[in-house]
Amino acid sequence: MADGGAESPGRVLGLDLGERRIGVAVCDPDRTVATPVTTVQRVGDRTVEHAQIAELCVEHETTHVVVGLPLSLSGEVGPAARKVLKEAKALRRRLGCEVLTYDERLSTVTAQSSLHQQGVGTKKGRRVVDQVAASVILQSWMDSRR
Repeated sequence: MADGGAESPGRVLGLDLGERRIGVAVCDPDRTVATPVTTVQRVGDRTVEHAQIAELCVEHETTHVVVGLPLSLSGEVGPAARKVLKEAKALRRRLGCEVLTYDERLSTVTAQSSLHQQGVGTKKGRRVVDQVAASVILQSWMDSRR
């Protein structure tokens, strides 16, 4: 389900790897709260996309990256999860910090529900849902380690 990882203090970047966008979130140095940061647009070139993520890692001084793993509802590794595992492997080579995967089942649904409850309209919601999903993934990962 999820990779392990040594618990060392420092910021962690959370990623929601979508087909069209990559949602990005970061936590505080004490790993208490995850905050949405930005969205990286997919441009069809993983080298470019991963370079943007690497820049965010440097900018936020991250020690780890947590990538949401879209397991099926039964917990199986399906086609979407296999694609994410392949990309996470490429990110490990590119970023130079620990890259972990974490079960992201229903993170986008949770993010959409949260935005709706906050009164965020559909148009604006589409622009930030990936970031919020990344923060849901990252927050869940942090909470699971307490």
